Amino acid sequence: MDDAESAEALTRVLGLIRDVPDYPSPGILFRDITPVLADAEAFATVATELAALAGAADVIVGIEARGFLIGAAAALVAGLGIVPVRKAGKLPLVADSVTYELEYGTATLELPADTLAPGARAFVVDDVLATGGTAAATCALLADAGVEVEGFGALLELTALGGRDRLAPVPVHALLRA
Repeated sequence: MDDAESAEALTRVLGLIRDVPDYPSPGILFRDITPVLADAEAFATVATELAALAGAADVIVGIEARGFLIGAAAALVAGLGIVPVRKAGKLPLVADSVTYELEYGTATLELPADTLAPGARAFVVDDVLATGGTAAATCALLADAGVEVEGFGALLELTALGGRDRLAPVPVHALLRA
């Protein structure tokens, strides 16, 4: 796909993302990518575009939960494996965990045991980059495990929330911006 076709396809993807006001709490505008996932052409566009950004990564790390979906698709296209970073209590064996602040509370993420060796290179994927708290926590969790974070990729970046700044010096790639 050339640059013009890619831009056209991504514009179509943007049109499929729904705004859901006051979810999961009042004052939050949730960006629902479910229609993108349900549309085979749009989903393929997202997977292909994110896979192209993985660079020298050995593995894609998908952040719970929508990052699993688009990360797994991108990993398949890139010929890489996928490692899920999960919410607390969802993994049978945990290598490490991190608790961090969200814009509407706190959360804990866990890295599965025996999936990433020190020195591995990871490309981290999530659906939306908002304030950057979840992405930064994931990158810190990986760094603590000795994993090199090659970059972070998101389907959509909410630029007004400044999440990109929290990830420096990790290269940030967003397919779409709002």
